[in-house]
Amino acid sequence: MIDETVAEIREMRSHSSSAVAVKAATALRELLDREYVAADAFDRDLEHNAGALRRANPSHASLHTAMRSITDAVLGEADTPEEAKELLEDAIEDAVERVEAGKRRAAAHAADTIDDSETILTHDYSSTVLEAIETACVEGCHLTAYVTEARPRYLGRKTARTLAGMDRVEPHLLVDSAAGYVMDEVDRVIVGMDCIVEDTLYNRIGTYPIAAVADREDVPVTVVGSSTKVIDDFRFENEFRASSEVMREPVEGVEIENPAYDATPTALVDTLITDEGVQEL
Repeated sequence: MIDETVAEIREMRSHSSSAVAVKAATALRELLDREYVAADAFDRDLEHNAGALRRANPSHASLHTAMRSITDAVLGEADTPEEAKELLEDAIEDAVERVEAGKRRAAAHAADTIDDSETILTHDYSSTVLEAIETACVEGCHLTAYVTEARPRYLGRKTARTLAGMDRVEPHLLVDSAAGYVMDEVDRVIVGMDCIVEDTLYNRIGTYPIAAVADREDVPVTVVGSSTKVIDDFRFENEFRASSEVMREPVEGVEIENPAYDATPTALVDTLITDEGVQEL
């Protein structure tokens, strides 16, 4: 299970960094079924596997935080393998609850800031943003939502399909480069986040130009996510995905660039909403 999860994370089969953190934490349950002669042998195996899961995607702060919280709670804290397993089981439950509860509370706080008849623009796919929109609509809001495709993986299409299944939402899908064209119709840009490190928001590629255009047009930008994704002691490492996502047949003499994330200065963000509340930046 751990090896399969490492492969899934590397291949980015999950579109949500929160889901990745939960999946990685849950995968460590495999260690509960293994036999160990001593607690230090268990510790070595946990450290090795948590490290492998963390390194599978070094850009995900929530994954980093979950693995660190689990290892901090277990390593060196038990005298027997049985005690270590009990600590691990509790640590996994705590890590999963922290991620899921943080996401729920962040979405609830964001929903409270959404006004009836508001027109929003969102980019890529954020399960937390979608939950906030759905909650606001259940509570009576009618919204217009512009969704960018988020090329080259087109995860915005998944967002648009999800919004189309919600009552009281009128979704519009557009190519990334058309964000500026509709910006004068938008009341607010609202996006999720991979992480925030110091004064930089790291999110799916294409976020930076949208935030820059929004700033130029005086459209406020809201970022929503769990506080586990706001982290200082973390070195973000971008991913560079397969060139075939951009062009299936390579052209001789052309180097294809396919970064997964870009870096948006938080100076372009007006509001940060996490499980801890609403913060004006």
